[in-house]
Amino acid sequence: MSEFKKFDPRKLDKLNDPKRLEYLNPDLIWEKAALKDPSILIDIGAGTGFFALLFSKKMKKGKVYACDISDEMLLWLEDNLPSESKGRVIPVRMEESSVPLSEDMADLVYMINLHHELEQPQKILREALRLLRRGGKLLIIDWKKEQTPEGPPLEIRVTEEAIESQMLKAGFRDIVKYAVLPYHHFLVGEKV
Repeated sequence: MSEFKKFDPRKLDKLNDPKRLEYLNPDLIWEKAALKDPSILIDIGAGTGFFALLFSKKMKKGKVYACDISDEMLLWLEDNLPSESKGRVIPVRMEESSVPLSEDMADLVYMINLHHELEQPQKILREALRLLRRGGKLLIIDWKKEQTPEGPPLEIRVTEEAIESQMLKAGFRDIVKYAVLPYHHFLVGEKV
């Protein structure tokens, strides 16, 4: 495991920086996901739960499972979970390519700024497919492989074509690419 690719938990304040909303607009992301009254979302690589909390507020009812490999991130999330989110945002300890949740349960599995950290992306993409119900969607947002004001080193970023190819290989279909975020690739695929 190449540790330099992983986000340093000591920098978790960066994950909660409201400036992220300027270039990762959750309303736009939610709109493009085009979900019809979802009840279960799974956030893989949730970190501090930044998007899990935002997306849970967009559902009438339902839950977001905020999954991460970092105990430090999950403890931070548990300690800082707003009272209105308790029972709706559920921290889950996962392994690199394995999420301890039931198959065919989610309307959406999403990964935001995670793909470039993955050593074996095919494994977690197949895991995402397992977690989704038929018709469920996988949403991947990750840094463009070009210089941006923020983000990881260019050499560990992944091209949009590589992500799309990996999604197809994992079994996702009807992949749509949205060119709406200034610094990120944005792909959505479906489990058929």
